[in-house]
Amino acid sequence: MSLTAQIMDEKAVSRAITRICYEIVEKNRGSEGICIVGIFTRGAYLAQRIAGKISELEQRKIPIGYLDITPYRDDVSRDKPIQDRTQLDFDIQDKKVVLVDDVLYTGRSVRAAIDALMARGRPDKIQLAALIDRGHRELPLRPDFIGKNVPTSREEKVIVRLKEADGIDQVTIIKETEETK
Repeated sequence: MSLTAQIMDEKAVSRAITRICYEIVEKNRGSEGICIVGIFTRGAYLAQRIAGKISELEQRKIPIGYLDITPYRDDVSRDKPIQDRTQLDFDIQDKKVVLVDDVLYTGRSVRAAIDALMARGRPDKIQLAALIDRGHRELPLRPDFIGKNVPTSREEKVIVRLKEADGIDQVTIIKETEETK
């Protein structure tokens, strides 16, 4: 049997995204030179929301792109060709790139995302925004903007559901019990 606990509902997800937007603008002293890049899949949806909210706050269009990290992952077999779905319709050279992901865990996805970005140019800086930081880092990475810190065990799984993909905004934790292992 698995135990499930909801840690964020729709309102909590919305508040976390709004807080992240204000923190991005404050830390960067405005939105000049900022671009938002979401990691497929749910990081891309979050990036859309963040870019839209910052555009609304700052009265300027914020460039947004989407990053497919599959070709840069260290756990993917290279036997078959990998299609790169990255969509960056702007130059990241000398820009402040805010990389967006739904859950930060070991840091390996973020490492792959940084490699993918650096293959496309040299940003002025890369900042990291994560809706959920669950700890257990295997690499020395730290997010700049966090929606919620959620201490977890390795046996737990954090599930982020977003309206764009799942029809609902919600974050839950599932804990596998001995019977389900």
